[in-house]
Amino acid sequence: MRALSFSVAVASLMLASHAHAADAPELVQAINAYRGQMQSCQGQAYAELPPLASDPRLNQSAGRAGDLQQTLAQANYPMVSVRAITLSGPRDAASAMTAVRESFCQVVLDPQFVDIGVSREGRDWRVLLARPLMTARLGDWQAEGQRLLEMVNSARSQPHQCGAQAFAATTPLAWNALLGTAAEGHSRAMANQNFFDHKDRDGHTPGDRAELAGYVGQAIGENIAAGQDDPRKVVDGWLASPGHCANLMNPQYRELGAGYAVDPKSDAGIYWTGMFGAQ
Repeated sequence: MRALSFSVAVASLMLASHAHAADAPELVQAINAYRGQMQSCQGQAYAELPPLASDPRLNQSAGRAGDLQQTLAQANYPMVSVRAITLSGPRDAASAMTAVRESFCQVVLDPQFVDIGVSREGRDWRVLLARPLMTARLGDWQAEGQRLLEMVNSARSQPHQCGAQAFAATTPLAWNALLGTAAEGHSRAMANQNFFDHKDRDGHTPGDRAELAGYVGQAIGENIAAGQDDPRKVVDGWLASPGHCANLMNPQYRELGAGYAVDPKSDAGIYWTGMFGAQ
């Protein structure tokens, strides 16, 4: 009887361990789903954000104390900025997400963060959100905008599921210099004025910016991104975000202009804009 009781106890512990292991990626998915929709947090409106990428170097023990910067340096994560969320009590990922949404919405909706790690020990959770050093060597904004266009067109050549919407493969976009100028200008404004939004500090919308650049079109769409240091990361993030993906795959659009801007003093460091149009 003792042996049987011991075996049952061990099995129960193993089942609990597996359940806890599954909770970490579930919380990451929940946070990304939350970021993937327009939100209101502390009275402020937040634009839809691309998902955070899971990085195992950020899966730091919930019970580990010490200097976070030193800990990540030892894990070989070249961080620029990091924020830690510590929770005590949530029994599962859904409960943890409720706590995150209620108390840490501004942290998880901060566009500067591009990576995430979640660890759990019992009912203690630790969520790390971080932005790494820029490592890619980028060309000028026009060259990188053209690279982004190539990646967008590669994506449009295949069917995609954008959230609940299914999109068939569609026609490639052509580069438009006027849209490119408007896109680079908005990226520059976000970088220099340290904000992340489709409406700029003067109240201009994407349609306003396109018109001011001299582009007269029947339809205008805009995708923005922050923190990613490579067009591939930007496009991958857009494809993983339902709203951005739908813009990218929309067969109504015929042209694209895109550009980035960097300001080391800004929160995210680097900002991207892609402007879609149809004349």
